Amino acid sequence: MAGKTAQSRLSRNRTRSAWLFLAPMLVTLFVVAAWPLGRTVWFSFTDASLDLISQARWVGIRNYLEWVDWGDGTGQYYGLLADPRWWRSVWNTVRFAVVSVSFETLFGLVIALVLNQSFRGRGLVRAAVLIPWAIPTIVSAKMWAWMMHDQFGILNDMFMRLGLISEPVAWTASPDTAMIAILIVDIWKTTPFMALLILAGLQMVPQDIYEAAKLDGVPPTRVFRKITLPLIMPAVLVAVVFRALDALRVFDIVYVLTPNTDATRTMSVYARENLFDFDQFAYGSAASTLLFLVIALITISFILATRMDLEGNTT
Repeated sequence: MAGKTAQSRLSRNRTRSAWLFLAPMLVTLFVVAAWPLGRTVWFSFTDASLDLISQARWVGIRNYLEWVDWGDGTGQYYGLLADPRWWRSVWNTVRFAVVSVSFETLFGLVIALVLNQSFRGRGLVRAAVLIPWAIPTIVSAKMWAWMMHDQFGILNDMFMRLGLISEPVAWTASPDTAMIAILIVDIWKTTPFMALLILAGLQMVPQDIYEAAKLDGVPPTRVFRKITLPLIMPAVLVAVVFRALDALRVFDIVYVLTPNTDATRTMSVYARENLFDFDQFAYGSAASTLLFLVIALITISFILATRMDLEGNTT
């Protein structure tokens, strides 16, 4: 009985110590994240403008959805949820996130498998692979904008010399190729991040398993499917979650690389242009709030689904 009491007291002391260590981080997080987020949610239910933000008045859900009666028995819905430009921005964001994260995970896995092998100059190659990720996003976007320039870009010149295209292509200006250009730049830049996280998972796999599989004559493809992939799956899922969070709030590459059109406008770009360009602060706050809710719902759903899958695989 005394042992259980001492163990319980020790557990409470550890919990209290943990909260004491977490307290500064929680306070900082509240100041820099929770408070601005709460203010944004509040402004989304007001008629706030950028110049008269202190005189904002409560208007309910008007910025999200409002039925306007025209007086003749007819009417129309207005607000963010009735705006086709918003839903086009949601589609662009989700499509960008799905395609970019899928390719980055695939390429990152291949690169990580290569870097996990022992060969001369492996350290130098690892450092070189991380260069695209280390370059600031704005610098990458500007660099690729020149490479994709329709008159002076190296990509058009190279493709025309190879006979792949017959005339220069305005990669970032054309609605048909603008999203492809954004995806190319983002995949080039962020694949090393995925490779780094997956490589960390590969480094933790015990080598004894591979030696035993080699002695048993198991083919390499079967070793990858039955041993490597299941063991690194937690690291892969963590990398996918982190990258999906970043992809769903993409802004800088789209804003710098392409003109502001319906073909490439994402939720972050939509919120920014309403907040500052159109001086519709309340409307932009509503868009920012929905952006947060979309990211939160998708992330929580993905985490729950992957957790259930991992628990099913372990049982």
